[in-house]
Amino acid sequence: MRRIIFPLREISTKKRSIFTPRSFSTSAQTSNIHQENEAILNKMPPFDYVPPPYTGPSAAQILKKRQQYLNPAVFHLYKDPLHLVHGKMQYLFDDKGRRFLDGFAGIATVSVGHCHPDVVEAIVNQTKRLQHSTILYLNEAIADFAEALASKFSGDLKVVFFTNSGTEANELAILMAKMYTGCDDIISIRNGYHGNAALTMATTAQSTYKFKVTQSGVHHALNPDQYRGVFGSDGLKYAKDVEDIITYGTSGQVAGFVAEAIQGVGGIKELAPGYLPAVYDSVKKAGGLCIADEVQSGFARTGSHFWGFEGHGVAPDIVTMAKGIGNGIPLGAVVTTPEIAEVLTRRNYFNTFGGNPVCTAAGLAVLRVIEKEKLQENALTVGTYLKERLSNLKEKYEIIGDVRGRGLILGVELVTDRESKTPAKLETAQIMDRMKELGVLIGKGGFFGNVFRITPPLCFTKEDADFLVDVMDYSLSKM
Repeated sequence: MRRIIFPLREISTKKRSIFTPRSFSTSAQTSNIHQENEAILNKMPPFDYVPPPYTGPSAAQILKKRQQYLNPAVFHLYKDPLHLVHGKMQYLFDDKGRRFLDGFAGIATVSVGHCHPDVVEAIVNQTKRLQHSTILYLNEAIADFAEALASKFSGDLKVVFFTNSGTEANELAILMAKMYTGCDDIISIRNGYHGNAALTMATTAQSTYKFKVTQSGVHHALNPDQYRGVFGSDGLKYAKDVEDIITYGTSGQVAGFVAEAIQGVGGIKELAPGYLPAVYDSVKKAGGLCIADEVQSGFARTGSHFWGFEGHGVAPDIVTMAKGIGNGIPLGAVVTTPEIAEVLTRRNYFNTFGGNPVCTAAGLAVLRVIEKEKLQENALTVGTYLKERLSNLKEKYEIIGDVRGRGLILGVELVTDRESKTPAKLETAQIMDRMKELGVLIGKGGFFGNVFRITPPLCFTKEDADFLVDVMDYSLSKM
């Protein structure tokens, strides 16, 4: 049966009350709540696009199939699962045609906007010509993208190997570091996340993401956490722990050090100033390679720089990336120097889908859109504005313990007590549900699940930022 889709404004203004009234609520109270919701919903920025009618299975039917056929590890985010069927730039649409402002971007993955026409065109055109061939044959898509990607780096970081994901990219980077140095010891930071394969699970330092399997050769250093860390924002004191690990926990020689410039899964944690330069110096003196994990902070998301590590003034030996690289297409990459890259020629190393022509055509289109539409500048301008507005909320609500991040990779940590910094885990989930019902989608992270992760598409506007903050403000006021 064909569903009827109404214009967006009509959907917004006629939406029912999102909060279930308590049993003792009066009709006047219910009406007042409804009016408040209407006032918030009417603030959503206008958007000149209506998706085509949806005629597929219902949310209940899809959920039933998921529960029957998908691994139980596959979970959904909200109390009532969200059924999304369409996307356009910074907005998503459910099966009923309702519009949502996307403040999460599929975990910082949709970089230039949902279904951006330039990226869609590149994918469709390449798919019509050649969907897959294998890198054993020549194809201009992979070569052109490798050249364009290498141009985003300085120094000798000029050699690219494509993968399918960030996990694969980090796995390969760690392998290369071990092969190049002849050492096995890898140092990573507590609270960091680098993937869920053999080597990356070992470097990931959160028990939530680690299974009971053998994970050897990895040393986890103190997290230079400016909010919860023992040394506050003193990066040099945290860096001393890495020096001590090398001195007392290894032979004095290490394979490498891997870190995110901003911990994404860990709750949008910016590393303390001065930390990375000091650690890079210690690791290089010990013969190790420095690996920059740019899976979430790369591709202009920080606004101030194209890569997160650039904000710390360091020069890594290997850089890994994924997520925003393809705007949602499965794609990752490892960029390193010719000398380090040579180690992969000592054996046959192959990736069936790495460098797929459709994926690399999409990646090249993403780079061009970032440059053409000046999305790095937009991330800085809008991100700075959004962070300022979120910081103002911190002054208003005691539950907000910290606002952090830069550009369009921001975190808001909720606590039940600012002094003890007790995580407000339950409240975080409740507020996210309220925000979803009011048309705003954000993510959550941190070890305790008490941090809002705000990582929207880079085409986000100040008007979008205002709506997100207004919805968060209203949702917080109802706690």
